[in-house]
Amino acid sequence: MILQEILFWVGLFIVFYAFLGYGFVLYFLVKLKLSFISSMPAIISDYKPDVSLVIPCYNESDIIREKVMNSLTLDYEKQKLRLCFITDGSTDNFREVLAEFPDVTLLHEERRGGKTAAENRAMKWVSTPIVIFSDANTLLNKEAVKNIVRHFEKEDVGCVSGEKRVLSDEKDTASAAGEGIYWKYESFLKKLDSQLYSAVGAAGELVAFRTSLYEDLPEDTILDDFMQSMLIASKGFKIVYEPEAYALESGSASVAEELKRKIRISAGGWQSMKRLWGKISPINQPLLFFQYLSHRVLRWTVTPFILILIFILNFFLLDSGWVYPLTLIAQITFYLAAAVGYFLENRQIRLKILFVPYYFCVMNYAVIAGLFRFLKGGQKGTWEKAKRKAMTT
Repeated sequence: MILQEILFWVGLFIVFYAFLGYGFVLYFLVKLKLSFISSMPAIISDYKPDVSLVIPCYNESDIIREKVMNSLTLDYEKQKLRLCFITDGSTDNFREVLAEFPDVTLLHEERRGGKTAAENRAMKWVSTPIVIFSDANTLLNKEAVKNIVRHFEKEDVGCVSGEKRVLSDEKDTASAAGEGIYWKYESFLKKLDSQLYSAVGAAGELVAFRTSLYEDLPEDTILDDFMQSMLIASKGFKIVYEPEAYALESGSASVAEELKRKIRISAGGWQSMKRLWGKISPINQPLLFFQYLSHRVLRWTVTPFILILIFILNFFLLDSGWVYPLTLIAQITFYLAAAVGYFLENRQIRLKILFVPYYFCVMNYAVIAGLFRFLKGGQKGTWEKAKRKAMTT
């Protein structure tokens, strides 16, 4: 029983640390850092380099017009901002839509190689020192470009990640509301990561790279934004998180669509960890390795399996002390809440109190499903995007 108890409590600690504990540790470390440097210096910069804003698209002509208009109203000197849409493989009427905007560069080839292939190809066109990638189905705040590029005045900054904000309302599905809650917490962690040393990865909805540091990725790369940013970080450059540059995106249209997206991301997580193996080490970059392990690796690997293990172990430990019946009741209650959330969601009845356990279980199931998809090689570099709710701002 002693071994089972040790496994149970170690497993419980790992799960708590991966999802909540790291946030507390991170907050403490940032406060400790600030106690030595008094405060984070305000970022006031007139640095305004030439910038290329690249938007990869695939059959998204229904939203391209709004994206172009949003991009053209960004608060940045027009002669320094070059706008490019790359539409490889698209078969809709993107040409007719983009023809309305002569200032927009269109890159297109008939072959559909996927987002990574499109970005690699677009970089052959980019001649500016900074390149920004943004998804077609997001809207940027007016100050986004200005707030991003100011960080590149520091030579040790290689990548800047904007903030992803998920629009939500009272009528949201559990997936959309859960995604919104998840990204608010993620944004909190990314901000602290950046303040401590470096953010751990970047979101493809809005991310900027120093052009000289960009390297072509294999076309089958699933999480191109994460891989590119972490490869830059592995070379000793920092990833800055900038919450005042944000991309607005609607939530997934349904749980099924969100699960499809999460499984793809999870498969990409396994792929990324394999390809980053040895590039970020506790010897060469101890602080970045600590952040990477705590924020990404634990969630993307062991925690779903540990959740199953501690649930099974709990039954064997019921006679080992008064605390174990309580922990089992807590687990059963949590999973029942998730199951009820699933049941009500399918009947269009939504209780926000059930969104967190429901979304938590969906996320962890996706990690396991993503592992099997990665091992089978079932996730390709091309995929159909998850359907999202109509954008209303």
